[in-house]
Amino acid sequence: METEQEKRRVRDEVWGRLDRLGAVPPPGPYGRIPNFVGAEAAARRLADLPEWHRARVVKSNPDKAQFAVRMRALAEAKLVYMAVPKLADAQPFYLLDPAIVGDDSARVATSAGAAANAPKVGVDQMRPVDLVICGSVAVNRDGVRVGKGAGYSDIEVALLMEAGLIGPETILATTVHAAQVLDRPLPESPHDFRVDLIVTPDEVIRCGSSRRPGGIYWDALDAGKIDAIPVLALNPGRPIFLTPVDQRRSE
Repeated sequence: METEQEKRRVRDEVWGRLDRLGAVPPPGPYGRIPNFVGAEAAARRLADLPEWHRARVVKSNPDKAQFAVRMRALAEAKLVYMAVPKLADAQPFYLLDPAIVGDDSARVATSAGAAANAPKVGVDQMRPVDLVICGSVAVNRDGVRVGKGAGYSDIEVALLMEAGLIGPETILATTVHAAQVLDRPLPESPHDFRVDLIVTPDEVIRCGSSRRPGGIYWDALDAGKIDAIPVLALNPGRPIFLTPVDQRRSE
């Protein structure tokens, strides 16, 4: 409980700072992953990195702050998996295939556009992920990340870790405004992942040793959260994915 209270204080601090700076267009930063001014510049800086060039499969959050990243990925013929908001489907990811999306990428790369136009896939239908892009409210230079408090990013990464689709070579990255980068320790829970890369409009920060969950931390989820996420509700407390990782990679 103390860790969660500390995270709430960090969120309030950063949302307030962004608000004072005018760094987030309406409706503002509060209660969300901030759609920060300079998000397109951060996406361009990310796209200059070797980790980006090596990536063929990208998993992204659905927030507006990372829209430019999803657009660039599709423009460069990368396959994109975008989480269904709140993982509220038994097939919890949208498949954005550049070969199919074509000129409609600007429409399909939004949360509403994907819901209307992109097929959903289950984790057992997905390819291994080279690069994970997540939104953040705050992050420090060690890669400790604080999200908006719902916990879905951690569950998404845990699902893909448990399925063997995120491995030691997968890069976890976030794009943020410089004001979201804090030069101090940040609270973290056992189920939290750390990012390997932080990209702002003006800087690339390579973080320290990686930290990521080995799978779902069931004890950290209450019954209501499990019931609201179909892929969890169907398999409470049990490993979800039974297909051997090596077999799925070779298919």
